[in-house]
Amino acid sequence: MRNFILALSTGLHEVSRRVAVFAVCGMFVTVMIQVVARYGFSAPPIWTEDVARYMMVWTGLLGATLSFKTRSDAVLMQSVFPPAPNVLGLLATAIQSAAVIVFILPVIYFCFIGLRGGFAKGYLARQSGLTADTLGISMVWIAVIVPIAMIIILIHLVARWLADPDEDDPEHAEATLD
Repeated sequence: MRNFILALSTGLHEVSRRVAVFAVCGMFVTVMIQVVARYGFSAPPIWTEDVARYMMVWTGLLGATLSFKTRSDAVLMQSVFPPAPNVLGLLATAIQSAAVIVFILPVIYFCFIGLRGGFAKGYLARQSGLTADTLGISMVWIAVIVPIAMIIILIHLVARWLADPDEDDPEHAEATLD
């Protein structure tokens, strides 16, 4: 089970990176189309602004999963406390994990279930009833990245717990290279 979760985390990281790169490229292309059409032809297409915005949302949330996996995120407590002995390090890790869980679990829950219960009132269900005006697609295709990103971060967190401390700690990896 341990190896499965570690492999799943690594695989999700690779897929997330590819989709994020695709979204950045797509965002760049649509913005360039918008700029050329607006200033070159004085007739910008109506869809480019929305596509760029939605790709930016996908890029940002997938980028959050990438930075969490590589520990490039703003790691809680690390800037406040110097590196601590194992007991304090475990406490800091527990506090970091608790903070991530306290944020992520309610987001995942309310993506599917509404405030008074029931799937019909969850965030995704409400978004499925809306349509993007310029694109004519259901807003659920844009909003679905929220629970996807939160679930990926949760899987990365579990993988972080299960990983060998020597192979998962970026500081240790840098020290062993010297």
